[in-house]
Formats: sequence, structure tokens, C-alpha cells
Amino acid sequence: MDCSTRPPWLTWNYWTPSLLPDELAITAITLAELSAAPTQARDALELSRRQVQLQMAEAAFDPLPFGVSEARACGHLVAAVVAQGRKPRHRFADLLIAATALANDLTLVTRNPDDFAGLESLIMIRTV
Repeated sequence: MDCSTRPPWLTWNYWTPSLLPDELAITAITLAELSAAPTQARDALELSRRQVQLQMAEAAFDPLPFGVSEARACGHLVAAVVAQGRKPRHRFADLLIAATALANDLTLVTRNPDDFAGLESLIMIRTV
């Protein structure tokens, strides 16, 4: 995706545009997280914000699918997490997102690098 066509919600105090790559994508797992977010809102204003974020993401992106290659990559990432003495179950959605990046040889762009701690030797992570 060309930077000039970046959806407006990407600049809503969430991102530093200069840190974003020229092309952006989201995973089907990310879309699932965004789809679930409105159901967990604390109030109507938060629900509205989350709903708009979901709708903008749906309109702007064709999500990267999660298939066999991503499943195999996930197994590799889970093994790495376990080898570090950590429990993968508490961060499974993040591991599915990381597996999509690994299987597709993509840089993972995140506002929450701690969600992917310990995976830096396996995937490129860019914090924005």
C-alpha cells in the first residue's frame, strides 16, 4: 500500500507515520482481534472508536490469510517461546500474527514490542 493512500485511522495518535513502511498489510488474526474489540469496550464512546477502527481496517486492507505455512511457522515460534521458559498460551494471537510475518518473510510492525519479546532472532520487528 502506498503511503499516500494510508487510511486516516493510522495517524490517529497511534503511529508515527515516518516510522511506517511504504507498504502495509494486516493479518486475518489482527482483523479477528479488531472484530472482537468492540464487544469488550467499557463505554459507548470506546465502542464507537473501536468500531470505526475495525471498519477502516476492513475497508483499507485485504488481510493476509493464515494457512498451512503460517501454522508451521507458528509451531517454530511456540518452540522458541517454550525454550525461553515462557508460556505461549497467554500470547497465542500474537504468535499467530508473528507466524504470518515469518511465513511471508515480512517485517512485523507493532506498537507493542513486548508482545513479541524473544522472537527477535526469528522475525524482524519494527516498533512504531
